[in-house]
Amino acid sequence: MHEHAEEGPRRRGGRGAHGGHGGHGGHGPRGRGFGRPGGWQQADLPPADDAGAWLAGRLPEDWFVGAPTVTVDREEIIVSGELAPPETPTDSEAAAAGRISRWREQTREERMQIADEAEARYRRKLAWGASIGDTRVLFTHLAVPVMTRLRQDERRVLDTLVDAGVARSRADALSWCVTLVGEHTDEWLAGLREAMAEVDKLRAQGPDL
Repeated sequence: MHEHAEEGPRRRGGRGAHGGHGGHGGHGPRGRGFGRPGGWQQADLPPADDAGAWLAGRLPEDWFVGAPTVTVDREEIIVSGELAPPETPTDSEAAAAGRISRWREQTREERMQIADEAEARYRRKLAWGASIGDTRVLFTHLAVPVMTRLRQDERRVLDTLVDAGVARSRADALSWCVTLVGEHTDEWLAGLREAMAEVDKLRAQGPDL
């Protein structure tokens, strides 16, 4: 579920998440065949390859212990960092959750400002997370509906997960399957993303048509 909170990037002038005139120095949409045949289109999105570097320079140095983790997709940038543990020594998960909640409230206004700047630059929403040890909390973030068509055998897989109580609905079951595949194919997916990035570089170096 999408946890709605006031700290999320604010919408301006009725613009959608990817609209407006933000981006790298006001550059317009990329037009060198950036869309993938038969798949998603990214022609209206600026690249976000430097999002980690930009955020490293933009974030206050005392927020996290070490560099934050930055993950990017077509709709969203998620920034998650490790916080200093509570001053009172304890291994309590409740104490860690309380410390994270305090940090969330103390940094709310500044995070909203950074999120607005990131949305203008990258045309993606920015979400936040924080962790202490094994306790990790992801704040406001997107749950994007994905349209798909499944044959009966594939629907039966989802229905089995629902009937067994593993998932509450077909949508939850599909999300569970995607997570499971991702956990077991990390290396293959990473290689695929690297290959796609190289293709994008070659396309960008080609002539304008």
